[in-house]
Amino acid sequence: MNFEHLIDLDDLSLDKLNEIIDMASRISKHPEHYRHACSGKILATLFYEPSTRTKMSFEAAMQRLGGTVIGFDNPMGSSVSKGETLQDTVKVVSGYSDILVIRHSRDGAALAAAQASLVPVINAGDGTHMHPTQTLADLVTLMNKAGRLDNLKIGLCGDLKNGRTVHSLIKTMCRYENNSFVLISSPEFALPDYSKDYITDSGASYMETDSLKDSIGGLDVLYMTRMQRERDVNAKESFNILDLETLRLGKPSLCVLHPLPRVDEITKDVDADTRAVYFEQTRYGMYARMSLILNMLGKGLGIEKDQSSEIESKTLCSYSNCITNQETYLKRLYEKDGKELICRYCEHRTKSKE
Repeated sequence: MNFEHLIDLDDLSLDKLNEIIDMASRISKHPEHYRHACSGKILATLFYEPSTRTKMSFEAAMQRLGGTVIGFDNPMGSSVSKGETLQDTVKVVSGYSDILVIRHSRDGAALAAAQASLVPVINAGDGTHMHPTQTLADLVTLMNKAGRLDNLKIGLCGDLKNGRTVHSLIKTMCRYENNSFVLISSPEFALPDYSKDYITDSGASYMETDSLKDSIGGLDVLYMTRMQRERDVNAKESFNILDLETLRLGKPSLCVLHPLPRVDEITKDVDADTRAVYFEQTRYGMYARMSLILNMLGKGLGIEKDQSSEIESKTLCSYSNCITNQETYLKRLYEKDGKELICRYCEHRTKSKE
């Protein structure tokens, strides 16, 4: 069976993306109008990684729409602990539900789940790769707080190497006109090359710096992220800290976002500043997910994905955290770029051996 899945916001047309954002804003103003919209529907959550905001946001979204929720947030309490494959888990659970949400530690896991699912799949974060619904939350927040999604100078600060929220946000904001990026990190946690290539290929611009204080004054948006200590043993503490002294250097109209949880990268006294909108961002995230669920269970997403350039190869993906290196039964799918293969699951490049 063929369903429309949300693996990456790039799968959506810009018109459809804006439609979902607009609906989320309408829901935020009158949530009571939607309280029975998903009555009788079941959302399944497969969370192979810990989550507070994303999981509870999806649960709250479905329940506010009148639906119910099943699933797990600890794979060791499921048949995964007995060695069940991702494919088998998804086939079983999708048979119980109308829509499925997955978070996984492996890059490309959401695409792998979509290949096995009997219902639409939503990517709630796959490894260090993408987090499309967090980006959707970010976009809804920016529309409501900044009033636009174009002509923005966006600073991204922290662990840009492992932060999937950063990779998703950049990829989507490159689709809006005249956005530029300031990448603020220590060199060892710089943005991966494939994300930099995406900025360049889109025609947008970026600059790199290791100093938040030196760059905050020119920003319209500051996207702070924590060090991803669970993914990188060297991620000990934040290199740049946003405190009130630093925030005073920013524009009065600056929007400070953070996907949360924070650790030490934003001091508590920043919370009271009107430019700090990261707690509002979590609420907008719930409305964004309500809008997405309604679209996926209603008239759909209108995805028209060109897979004509996709090839199957016996070449192993060179990225160790790619889902294909754990779930070895998966077809190894690539797009060819000269002598290199771009993995369809994780988007990392591998030299062809065929």
